[in-house]
Amino acid sequence: MDDEPLSQWAERRDAKIGRLRAVPIVAGDGPKGSHLNQEAPRAIERWNGHTWEPYAFAANLAEAQRIVYPDERIDQILVENWILPETGSDHLPVAAHISW
Repeated sequence: MDDEPLSQWAERRDAKIGRLRAVPIVAGDGPKGSHLNQEAPRAIERWNGHTWEPYAFAANLAEAQRIVYPDERIDQILVENWILPETGSDHLPVAAHISW
């Protein structure tokens, strides 16, 4: 295995500072995937370079997406880093990644 120089690792780590994520707040062993319980409240967390820290609270997935992705249309955000083009349709776009 090739060891990564510390400076490269620090550069990668620092590039992620300020990144936000939404974590579903569910009791017990309930489903944690955001797509499984879209109405569950979300804790918005911010990466500070060392750990995720509390940043905001959202009542549901749609509100969380508006906080985490403020410059995107909600119907464009299906999976992180997948932005679908506008279709002109009133139907929500669908995306899938299939591999085996």
